[in-house]
Amino acid sequence: MSTKPLARTAASMMLLILISRLLGFVRLRAATEVFGRTWHTDAFNAAFVIPDLMYFLLVGGALSSAFIPVFTGYLAKGQEEEGWIVASSFVNITFLALVAFSLLGIAFSPELAPLVAYKFTGQQRELLIYLMQIMFPAVFFTALSGLAVGILNSYQYFIVPVIGPILYNIGIILGAYMLGPRIGIVGMAIGTVVGALANFALQLIQLRRWRSHYRFSIDWRHPGMRRILNLMVPAVISLSIAQVNLIISQNLASGLAKGTITALGLANRLMQFPLGIFAMGISQVIFPTMTRQAAMGEWGTFRNTFSRGLRSIFFITIPSAAGLLALGEPIIRLLFEAGEFGPADTAATAYALFFFAPGLVALSGTQLLTRIYYSLQDTRTPVKVGLQAVTINTLLSLTFLRFTELGYGGLALAYSITNIVNMTSYILRLRKRMGTIDGTRILTTIAKATAASVAMGLAVYRLSGLIGQQANLATMRGRAIQVVIPMVIGALIYFLLALILRMEEVKVLGEMVKGGRHRKEERR
Repeated sequence: MSTKPLARTAASMMLLILISRLLGFVRLRAATEVFGRTWHTDAFNAAFVIPDLMYFLLVGGALSSAFIPVFTGYLAKGQEEEGWIVASSFVNITFLALVAFSLLGIAFSPELAPLVAYKFTGQQRELLIYLMQIMFPAVFFTALSGLAVGILNSYQYFIVPVIGPILYNIGIILGAYMLGPRIGIVGMAIGTVVGALANFALQLIQLRRWRSHYRFSIDWRHPGMRRILNLMVPAVISLSIAQVNLIISQNLASGLAKGTITALGLANRLMQFPLGIFAMGISQVIFPTMTRQAAMGEWGTFRNTFSRGLRSIFFITIPSAAGLLALGEPIIRLLFEAGEFGPADTAATAYALFFFAPGLVALSGTQLLTRIYYSLQDTRTPVKVGLQAVTINTLLSLTFLRFTELGYGGLALAYSITNIVNMTSYILRLRKRMGTIDGTRILTTIAKATAASVAMGLAVYRLSGLIGQQANLATMRGRAIQVVIPMVIGALIYFLLALILRMEEVKVLGEMVKGGRHRKEERR
């Protein structure tokens, strides 16, 4: 199978994800501009943890690990009707479970609140509970959207489903700017629900062409359903463990200075910007392909698809991490420093980002590696790695807080180190299982990309400092100049060095660019 169609689809996916992520920054700026870095925004960020757990258990666990591999396996073997018997049963069960979880979540929010921020008291605790109750319905619609996207991805439909998150972000932005000045942070929570509903409506429209296949029934005894449940249980446990990491970190942060949770949240979002565009875009596109290849026993092609995907992710995210380290504070100043968000807030967020940035590469690689195991219908390995992760993250977080002066930077550093250990563990286990994973080419890509990124990062850091001495950083124009010019020059330096080092990933990037150009010509 040619990898060019995958590259072209990935390019279109990344463009749409870029738009969504940029709107995500507009959303974050709306929150910081209207509300600042305060205990209100801490409560809003904390309120997402339990509802997000529901979302990740379904979309990250049940869908990625169990439903998509099984459903895609039926499609690959030409057994579409059998696949839809399984899909209908799974959809119906999921719907009923989400209704129950949402109602229980709303009813027991007071009991759940201490799990995400045990140090919150008084008005802050009451606000946290109220926001959780509002946003549980948002996760209900978002999770159903994820289920719809899983079906569409199995049919190799990737582009339109990515538009849904754009609508989601627009809903939150409107909630912040239109309702925020009137009813406070609750306005963002209402916008979250509206955005989630719009996202779900779009995905539902896309599924109309297969409505004749859907059945209002649940067949618990179908072999496909039993296979999904067997795969899903370990994956749900694994993702529950991963969420425990976030809950532990947030609880520890809730005992630090006001605004700490917000600073960590903003820095984490910035770190995940290239992750969301490149790593998730590439992983989402090649996951159904790897699942089909595994189902048909095409192991040579499977190994090549995995290697090419992982090397492409490293090629893009290693310089991205270097760029965040070099331009962290200028980027934060440009994006968020306005209204209630001042220079001290910029410095606090940049401090957290400095420790988050090194973990970007590992977290990006893990996005693909976990899908490798899911495509192989192995959900037990992620459980083992997840148990290892929560142990390492907890011990490191407590150690850094207790024995160093890093403060909340220690929480971010613990997160980065944990992801590096996770990625290494996944790779070593996969190599042991498959015998060979094209390791030489992967290590060569890492070495060359790191060398080029270090040179680029040093040049960008120096250039940004020089511009900062001359430009008026009190204006948006001056801030944009300090960020955009070094970014453009840094990208040119990196790709020039990549060409000199003869990195074959440059060719993959060229295929993506050509793919985007071809799509534009087709639309004309």
